[in-house]
Amino acid sequence: MRTPLIALSALLLSAPALAAQDDWDDWDCERHECEKYPTGGYVGGSLAAARTQGEFSDYVRGGFGGDIHFIQKLDRDGWLALRTDAGLLVYGYESQHVPLSPTIGGRVLVDLTTSNNIAWFGVGPQIGVPDGDLQPYVNAFVGYSALWTSSSVSDIDYGDDVFSSNNFSDGSFSYGAGAGLYVPLRRGPSPVSLDMGVRYHNNGRAEYLREGDIQDNPDGSITVYPTRSDTDLLSFHVGVSIGIAR
Repeated sequence: MRTPLIALSALLLSAPALAAQDDWDDWDCERHECEKYPTGGYVGGSLAAARTQGEFSDYVRGGFGGDIHFIQKLDRDGWLALRTDAGLLVYGYESQHVPLSPTIGGRVLVDLTTSNNIAWFGVGPQIGVPDGDLQPYVNAFVGYSALWTSSSVSDIDYGDDVFSSNNFSDGSFSYGAGAGLYVPLRRGPSPVSLDMGVRYHNNGRAEYLREGDIQDNPDGSITVYPTRSDTDLLSFHVGVSIGIAR
């Protein structure tokens, strides 16, 4: 989870530097009569936060994470496109220091962390305004969502994972719709835009674990207490979208 968030943060921080190239790119396009729009679609990434909806909100409050997307234009200017999204949210997290083994007591301690996660993948049409200082868009998607809980043991001093295990998982068909706004930071055949939006995810019914739903037994086994409910989300994202010039 740490690596995707670090990469997304770096992408967001680099956007202002790319925007600073505006004047040079406009001059270059005028001299070489370059294409006004990217010919290879768009790629991007966002930081995301979500609020649970309906029955799901009775058991889980929300989560934080990130997502990535690819947009393939279906016409030259980009009014109509096919959008593919994939994202990951963490909606619960527990961490504690525990002995590496009962036989050595507290001489060697490790970090035991348990995270509750939900991921989604969706594909669908997007309609948007390709010109102007503000470029609104709407999209719809169908796909799949997965919920799982995993635990890992890591070194206390360095944080490197030593062992990890999947404790519980489930998934379901999903669909939804969203709306957003592009704010151009750099124009030309490889444009960079700030991407802000909101999406509703109808993730269907599934079983999942929450914080405290894993019981450690004296014999070393575990007992899980899953909850079954609808798992709908309202997610908010802010990130960047970059045009691909072939």
